[in-house]
Amino acid sequence: MPSYRTFISALSVGQILVWAVLYYGFSSFVLPMQRDMGWSQPDIMGAFTLGLMVWGLATYAVGAAIDRGRGRAVLTGGALLGAAGCALWSQAYSLPVLYAAWALLGLAMAMTLYEPAFMEITKRFPERYRQGITTITLVGGFASTLSFPVVAWLQARLGWRPALLVMALALLLVAPLHAWVLRGAWKRPLVADALPLQAKHDQATLREAMQGSTFWLLTAAFTFYIFAISTIWAHLMPAFESRGMTQAEAVAVMVWFGPAQVAGRFAFLWLGRSLNQRALGLMVLALFPVSLVLFALGREPMVLVAFAVLFGVANGLITIVRSNIVPDFYGREHVGRITGAMSGIALCTRAAAPFLTAWALLAIGGYTGLLWGLVGMGLASLGLFALARRPKPRS
Repeated sequence: MPSYRTFISALSVGQILVWAVLYYGFSSFVLPMQRDMGWSQPDIMGAFTLGLMVWGLATYAVGAAIDRGRGRAVLTGGALLGAAGCALWSQAYSLPVLYAAWALLGLAMAMTLYEPAFMEITKRFPERYRQGITTITLVGGFASTLSFPVVAWLQARLGWRPALLVMALALLLVAPLHAWVLRGAWKRPLVADALPLQAKHDQATLREAMQGSTFWLLTAAFTFYIFAISTIWAHLMPAFESRGMTQAEAVAVMVWFGPAQVAGRFAFLWLGRSLNQRALGLMVLALFPVSLVLFALGREPMVLVAFAVLFGVANGLITIVRSNIVPDFYGREHVGRITGAMSGIALCTRAAAPFLTAWALLAIGGYTGLLWGLVGMGLASLGLFALARRPKPRS
């Protein structure tokens, strides 16, 4: 098995590429597809919705496969499926083909984006998994900064269809990287190797976790958050255009997301490691609706940059909270299944976000009203998370 440093470095490179291609890239293709194909925004968002639904439905199976030691096949196969999905998307001259492409891309997201990598780190390096997760999120935070300008550059010089083929090639390079770094099996952890704060009997199964209110409160909190964040990412470019901003002006704001995510994670490394995950989660979930208020009210460039910075910090740190709170609360013996179930429920719910909000825009008449609705969701997420407490030790 590769060394810890090699393992983290390779997964970090893979994560920045899969996030840049599979998740952040979609928003940049909405307007070109509308202009070229004449498809409505709800039709296009429906494809992204399908992808998110497949992601959610596959998450538990992915977690269970990793619990059984099949992480190498999961992450390598996910990169290959992502490449195939991008290639098929580039040839989408009808909506059924676009939707088929996004079904593949949804499965690829479930198999590659953050959580499968985090599960592998937790299994392979139980004493250093927190540091590893934070490092990967630091690097992955630059995915949006990479995606938006690079995709805009590719589209301007090649067109949107060839740009997708270049993105497919990037994922083809990730697949052998995953296959190489994930060689060798992790040793099944002994109960005695559990987290320091947890006794031997405090390693919850999925069934035990779901019997407590904490599991459902956390799931609901993350569901509201994920619904809101999914809406923002899917509608970013059209939202900026609705305010009369050019693509270059919008990109000038969006490039702040990545550095802000990384800055927030560095601040956590320096100042926040003494905070428990619940306290950090409360701070982050309070920051999120504040950023959306700025986006709803903002018209001046500096206000929109402030939105991008606060939004980026919140989005960067919530990843750390979500990846650490399950092993903190429930142990790591069944982390794949518990995380998969919790995330799967949230992801299935958020799958409808781009599609439903595209139709909601027709009724609301603009993005300002939609943003205020998302502010409300952010506040609901904060309230639900505040009610979640560490489960009592099992006897």
